[in-house]
Amino acid sequence: MHAPSIIERKRDGKELDESEIRFFVRAFTLGDVPDYQMSAFAMAVYFRGMSPGETVALTLAMLDSGVRFTWPESAPRVVDKHSTGGVGDKVSLVLAPLLACDGSWVPMISGRGLGITGGTLDKLESIPGFRVGLSMEEALAQIERIGVAMMGQTSSICPADRKLYALRDVTATVPSRPLIVASILSKKLAESLDDLVLDVKYGSGAFMKTREEAVLLGEAMREVGNSMGVVTRVLYHAMDEPTGRAVGNALEVAEAIACLQGGGPEDLRNLVLDLALEVSRSERKQLAEYLDDGTALLRFRELVEAQGGDATAIDRFDEVHVAPVIREIPAPMSGVVTRVDAETVGRAANGLGAGRSRAEDPVDHAVGFDCLPKVGEEVVAGETLARVHARSTKEASEAMERFLAGLSVE
Repeated sequence: MHAPSIIERKRDGKELDESEIRFFVRAFTLGDVPDYQMSAFAMAVYFRGMSPGETVALTLAMLDSGVRFTWPESAPRVVDKHSTGGVGDKVSLVLAPLLACDGSWVPMISGRGLGITGGTLDKLESIPGFRVGLSMEEALAQIERIGVAMMGQTSSICPADRKLYALRDVTATVPSRPLIVASILSKKLAESLDDLVLDVKYGSGAFMKTREEAVLLGEAMREVGNSMGVVTRVLYHAMDEPTGRAVGNALEVAEAIACLQGGGPEDLRNLVLDLALEVSRSERKQLAEYLDDGTALLRFRELVEAQGGDATAIDRFDEVHVAPVIREIPAPMSGVVTRVDAETVGRAANGLGAGRSRAEDPVDHAVGFDCLPKVGEEVVAGETLARVHARSTKEASEAMERFLAGLSVE
């Protein structure tokens, strides 16, 4: 087969057959199709889309580019969650250890930041020493011991997706429904799950801007997941304002720790419990008790220790990463907050260094925003509305201006 011809066919809106898709993905995995050709293919898919059959074929080709987890016969239920991304979305940091408290095994393979949305791996790496690069053997041994692992893709798990995932972020092809479905489901199917819950976001801070788009994506993923024997459920959540009150890697970890201690923002706690209910056999009251009585926090400590992290940092996390400049943002007027635009906050945080503009860029764990207001809250002119954490006064001022541009008070 001829790679340029496949790109051309998709560019012209023609439907590819399974053999063409498998050839292209395999050749890309082996390096025979270079990044620039895969980028062209991704852009063609972005504009032309894929049929349900093409999407299934792409998902399977990505899955079959690597290996899958094999669980012992004695294993309990194996469950996981995936979010399509959002600003301030630190749910996985709380949910994974919580589900392990419920007796399930949680082999959570996560990714790095894409576009304006943060990445679970970037957040975890703000914990000193935390190692996300586990081998499958290490992950399995850890899960058998404590019930949970949070890791990045190994070189052997969906290597095609791993390569494409990095390209999508820097080629403006992140919001493509077929590419999102194939990326998410290939990794989750490689975990050999029994149950999966998908948190599909829509709104200004999400890849899907409308609920209608989100439902199309969610239904596509649900159908592919169920067709592969994984009980797949979907919840839809608006992402017009950030989740919680913090945006930025270490700042979000601190907020997740607060939730694991029974506190934290109410919207974060409720979202965690809503998702947990979809794959748990426990009632909401029991799951809430795991957060309130320290059980989930203990499991998170075990997780951090198991993956080489400094568990003592959990108790002093606000001291671990401190930006050189921390400025309070005063409310411009008195009234009720009617908008905290998630996309604006996400772009402002990325401008500070919390995200990436290129796949190889590092992230700054310390920078971002915290103490964010929520829609519906009353504010008083001149009083602290939020805080910005930055590397310099200039960057703090610029981020403050960007943030205020996305704020409405009436």
